[in-house]
Amino acid sequence: MTDCVWLAKFIRLAATFLLLAALAFDPGATALAQDLSSSPVAPLANGSAHPSEGHGSPLPVSAPEAAASQQESAPAPGELPAPAKTARTDLPRDLSPWGMFMAADSLVKAVMIGLALASLATWTILLAKTIELAGARGSARRTLDAVREARTMGEALSATDGNGGPAREMLAAAAREAALSDAAVDHAGGEGLKQRVQLMLSRIEAAAGRRISQGTGVLATIGSIAPFVGLFGTVWGIMNSFVGISKAQTTNLAVVAPGIAEALLATAIGLVAAIPAVIVYNAFVRRIQAYRALLGDVAAGVLCLVSRDLDYRKVPSSRVVRFGQAAE
Repeated sequence: MTDCVWLAKFIRLAATFLLLAALAFDPGATALAQDLSSSPVAPLANGSAHPSEGHGSPLPVSAPEAAASQQESAPAPGELPAPAKTARTDLPRDLSPWGMFMAADSLVKAVMIGLALASLATWTILLAKTIELAGARGSARRTLDAVREARTMGEALSATDGNGGPAREMLAAAAREAALSDAAVDHAGGEGLKQRVQLMLSRIEAAAGRRISQGTGVLATIGSIAPFVGLFGTVWGIMNSFVGISKAQTTNLAVVAPGIAEALLATAIGLVAAIPAVIVYNAFVRRIQAYRALLGDVAAGVLCLVSRDLDYRKVPSSRVVRFGQAAE
């Protein structure tokens, strides 16, 4: 029996030595070595020690087999381990502009539609006022050229017979007032006539400026309030996003991002409506000022013609020029 005990001890010592040798090449065998060192050897029926096959316990795996199994499961040198499978985080909504608009709150949708209509109004006013200003400036320029070349009021009226617009209206108003004052000029002098003509020309110029400026106030309004309207839509959308986050009880970016993106879309549309409106408004202000300056030049030319006609009345009777007639 003593020989059997020594044989069992020798077997355990040999197994331990083999495991230590395997650890030098594969550190993964440490757990297996601990299991083998802690498991007792069941005694044989005759008192010798051997693996307890009759009791149903599994046979212990030898150290070389354990090392081989560990080497097969470990990745090859230079080979990266396979990445672990992660859960998909697909975005639950379409993040295109149209998709964000359709998924937005009803109030945010109303804000976006209003801002889109404001942007459409900006481009409509730009097209309409550009055509209107081009026609008005062309007519005023032709009338101014005719006034500068004419010697009397009659010549200017004849040269601008086919023209229209406020500049031609200035000529007609001055000629009409001069004709009404023709009988009294020789007795009362021409200063009263000049004052009346100047007053009429200033009123025509002011009316033309107001008429040509119609619509530009809308541009100023859009440029001023569109960013704030868009910001209101953004604030409302972010509030709804926070409510959705609290209901979902998650801060996952896939859940949070769509609502915030929809809210920020309102601010983006507000800026798209406001920036062109401000640029177009400033451009029209400069062009309208230039147009009114052109009308001022026409008014000055008409006053010169009235004054010249008054001077012609003082020449000998053979060269008297009545208002509305060409000089001989």
